[in-house]
Amino acid sequence: HVQLVESGGGSVQAGESVRLSCVASGYRYSSYCMAWFRQVPGKEREWVSSIWPTGNITYADSVKGRFTISQDNAKNTVYLQMASLKPEDTAVYYCAAEGSGAYCALGSIRNPPLGYWGQGTQVTVS
Repeated sequence: HVQLVESGGGSVQAGESVRLSCVASGYRYSSYCMAWFRQVPGKEREWVSSIWPTGNITYADSVKGRFTISQDNAKNTVYLQMASLKPEDTAVYYCAAEGSGAYCALGSIRNPPLGYWGQGTQVTVS
């Protein structure tokens, strides 16, 4: 049983900060690259950031300098600290786990058991 549960979303004002959390369970967390994506209706899901168990981090250009990804391996949790939020950041944010660092770096999450998705958490910026 593999489960990724996101939390921390909500409605905020432009310029404010929000921290999203993703708790992973049911598998060896340290074996996966963790990533954040976001999606709005009618658009493709957009890769936001990835972090490896070793601490290596990558960001999409659209969020670089504003968003910070981090992890607490002891808690099997990955975070996305979002600062200076803009209305265009409004989306459903998804947590994902990918067993291949190469795929994760490309923003590609494979089907289970190679990769997994959470249910998402809505972030609305106005």
